[in-house]
Amino acid sequence: MTKQELIAQINKKQSFLCVGLDSEPAKLPKCVLGEEDPVFAFNKAIIDATAPYTVAYKPNIAFYECSGLQGWKSLEKTVNYLHTHYPDVFLIADAKRGDIGNTSKMYAQAFFENLPFHSVTVAPYMGEDSVTPFLTYPQKWVILLALTSNKGAFDFQTLLSEGKELYKHVLETSQQWGTDETMMYVVGATKAAMLQEIRAIIPHHFLLVPGVGAQGGSLHEVAQYGMNADCGLLVNSSRAIIFADSSENFAKTAGEQAQQVQREMAELLLKYRGTR
Repeated sequence: MTKQELIAQINKKQSFLCVGLDSEPAKLPKCVLGEEDPVFAFNKAIIDATAPYTVAYKPNIAFYECSGLQGWKSLEKTVNYLHTHYPDVFLIADAKRGDIGNTSKMYAQAFFENLPFHSVTVAPYMGEDSVTPFLTYPQKWVILLALTSNKGAFDFQTLLSEGKELYKHVLETSQQWGTDETMMYVVGATKAAMLQEIRAIIPHHFLLVPGVGAQGGSLHEVAQYGMNADCGLLVNSSRAIIFADSSENFAKTAGEQAQQVQREMAELLLKYRGTR
């Protein structure tokens, strides 16, 4: 998917919502447990209910790997369902990969050839040769971890090196590897006040922003400090949408939650995008 195609979906739906499919088996509603593939049945219902309000989906690979082969089958069915029935949505493999070049090449093949993802999250710690194999695929994206939403982000990401925080070195150095047409960055919503400094370094790149909802990040602050003229944001919400209801009405409730977020996003697009 190209950058312009993604922007077109944001404009069409007046939304920059990404729904995280963190479909933890232990949290699935009882009503799907009798299905042949409970995880896929749950995902399919969530997708169908939220698709009108969503421009991206982000399965966190850990919630599928934990179930072994069956988990990978559920993931494959989920991604293929999205690819077939909602071809205009942006698909993110939240895998946080990144290794020496030949290993990253295999990771890239797994998510870009064997599964029809548009993007994959990558840890930049091992440097350029661990990232560039993902950038060899046309119209595919690398989403580099920059400043994450968890408390432990402050253990390393904000350490000073040559008078500058480590995450800023990541932002500046990685721009030599890809462009705003092929690379995005993860910036947590719980660090929203730092988005102004981040936008000074990468004004045109898209940001994948987790941490809104269950983790307490402010959607309004993310838009205020992080939105650019193209929107430039994919704000992820996982548990607050997909596990909002554990009854037989779980999908309907998820759709209502997504619609509520979309309405707020439409107002924020009108308020901030026209000023950038």
